[in-house]
Amino acid sequence: MTPDNDRSSAPDDDVARRIIDLIARGEARSRSELAAALGLAPSTVSLRVQSLIDAGVVDERGDGTSRGGRRPRLLGIDDASGVVLTADLGGGHARIGAHALSGALRETRSIPVALADGPEATLDAICAVFDELAQGTTVRAIGISLPGPVDIATGTVIQPSRMPGWPGFRVADHVRSRYGVTVAVDNDANLAALGEHRAQLGASGHSITVKAGTAIGSGIIVDGHIHRGATGAAGDITHTRIDASGDMPCSCGNTGCLETVASGASLVRQMRERGRTEVRTTADVLALAFDAEPEATSLVRTAGTHLGQALSGVVNFFNPHAVFLTGSMSASEPFIAAVRSRVYEACHPLATQQLRIEAAQTRADAILHGAARWALHNLELPTAP
Repeated sequence: MTPDNDRSSAPDDDVARRIIDLIARGEARSRSELAAALGLAPSTVSLRVQSLIDAGVVDERGDGTSRGGRRPRLLGIDDASGVVLTADLGGGHARIGAHALSGALRETRSIPVALADGPEATLDAICAVFDELAQGTTVRAIGISLPGPVDIATGTVIQPSRMPGWPGFRVADHVRSRYGVTVAVDNDANLAALGEHRAQLGASGHSITVKAGTAIGSGIIVDGHIHRGATGAAGDITHTRIDASGDMPCSCGNTGCLETVASGASLVRQMRERGRTEVRTTADVLALAFDAEPEATSLVRTAGTHLGQALSGVVNFFNPHAVFLTGSMSASEPFIAAVRSRVYEACHPLATQQLRIEAAQTRADAILHGAARWALHNLELPTAP
């Protein structure tokens, strides 16, 4: 008899991806455990597992412990059968990763890039590193993060503020033409959110991840999945109006946005306005704050308070399990403390009763982890017999 909640009509690829994820996370190690976790008939699970074994994605690893019947065959991800490649494309550099089929990050590289060189030159430089990382193995899927809004259906960047020549360029198609595999593209904040959420909370739960560096971005995870909203703009707190910001113009065309007072670029601007002409980067400001330089420390704390103000409304409305902070600003404990203090002060006690606000564990690799998860979610898989 099949379970009452049998979902055998679920698309084959969706079932297969959930099987891969459960095995990779160690949450199910046999066909029977998979069937129980997925609420599917054992026969349905066996067909999908066999197709994944035939494709070299899953392998069998001996017998498990008997619970009164036949000893179950243990399953694992065949990490030797291929590689997932990822790229986190930033304004001045790209961080590139090679992952096992389980999503585990094996190796990273960083190269300088200039977005102003255009998409083809930039992507070709990234692909040259892909070729090195994939030497001697099979590329199974590719995940790419872009520093701007993305149409995930076409793999194109839309209305970016700092990517001349990129709007409308089909990033996914360009890279796919070279490798012939799934190329999954999304923006950096969404993929940072996915990578950190899966590392800390698994395949369920709700979280917000804020990428606070030179600029500010954020992503929302609902029940383990990226929430993009109607037009892909969900989670964009960057342009939230901050009362204390005055009339500082923002790149979006409005004034007084969060980015104008809480981003790393704004801190650099404010330090230079105070005569500190030696300050050129966010790292310079953070280094001064780390050494307890009064002006830098005050600006970093104030930036954290502004971000906390913007987040408090989101936390009250969304009631997440966690807020994770990544990007260069998350390395500053005064910044995190200010965010935490403002959110707890401004939110309803029920909204913060179990709320975690902390630096991301995946740190600089959050986006790569998310890109790998997104690529695996879109992995092209064999059809079950």
